[in-house]
Amino acid sequence: MLGRANYIALVGGGKQPKFPQNKVIIWDDAKQKAVITLEFRTQVHRVRLSRSRIVVALQNSIHMYAFSSPPEKLSVFETADNLNGLCCLGTKVVAFPGNATGRVQLVEIDTGNVSIIPAHGSPLRAMELSPDGQVLATASETGTLIRIFATSNCARMAELRRGVDQATIYSIGISPDNTLLAVTSDKSTLHIFDLPHPLRDDYKVSPQVGTASSIHSIGSIDETPNQKWGILGKIPLLPRFFSDIYSFTSAHFETVDDPSIGGVGAPYIPIPGIPGGKAAKGIIGWLNEYTIMVIGAGRDGRWERFIVGTADDGRRRCVRNGWKRYLGS
Repeated sequence: MLGRANYIALVGGGKQPKFPQNKVIIWDDAKQKAVITLEFRTQVHRVRLSRSRIVVALQNSIHMYAFSSPPEKLSVFETADNLNGLCCLGTKVVAFPGNATGRVQLVEIDTGNVSIIPAHGSPLRAMELSPDGQVLATASETGTLIRIFATSNCARMAELRRGVDQATIYSIGISPDNTLLAVTSDKSTLHIFDLPHPLRDDYKVSPQVGTASSIHSIGSIDETPNQKWGILGKIPLLPRFFSDIYSFTSAHFETVDDPSIGGVGAPYIPIPGIPGGKAAKGIIGWLNEYTIMVIGAGRDGRWERFIVGTADDGRRRCVRNGWKRYLGS
């Protein structure tokens, strides 16, 4: 969807798709009709819209168009396998996987200049561009580290450690004021980090958000901000995870697995048109600077609302303060 405008990008998917999986339909909700149709030779994995661009992610390529009628194809970029449809579109840059494992291509929209970021040694799993376009966050299939880059010069500013054991990253989200980063994984944990920013010198300590009265709830998980291992992080020659930056707080969210078609014990049948064949879980959306929505699809589709704030003891915490199933009984 294009911000709060009336344009929505539709791609067929699921067991009974309304549209072909190789077509992008731009729907004008004000006119109640399709105004643009783009057709490709292979399945579409992701579409990003801005007021000036349409960006389409296929398995091994990114197609960029001018948002016009008819749309004008501006460029095509080759990528490594991109079954998750990774692509971030800002007002000045576009980010997507490079044509080699773990690399990111960063393209300036106005000039077409391309920069290559060697982000990870394993395939990319998730990426997110900050609202102001100054910061790019990436994660690989290993799922232990979130790496932070400045888009202005492609410099790596920080590594944020989600954990030590391998995990599948579901989603990365950056707050509207560009100060906090949230990440979810198949560990059913939502982690919150302070976000480094190239235009802010005091990025290690973000402003206190929320209110003490809004975060008292059972089920929160609190961690010592950043310095999880205390003095161990200062001892030379110890493994790097002792000195890494950890989330300052985390909270549990639900990731209920959908039952297999045919009942318990039946072979799993992938859902056509969906990356990995499984319904999306743990999708992050920031409502404001301190409120996070975590959304999961599938038969147990639900949303959960979390508040990031400062408790009476002065420590920042993330707690769930609402949820609802929006599908099923």
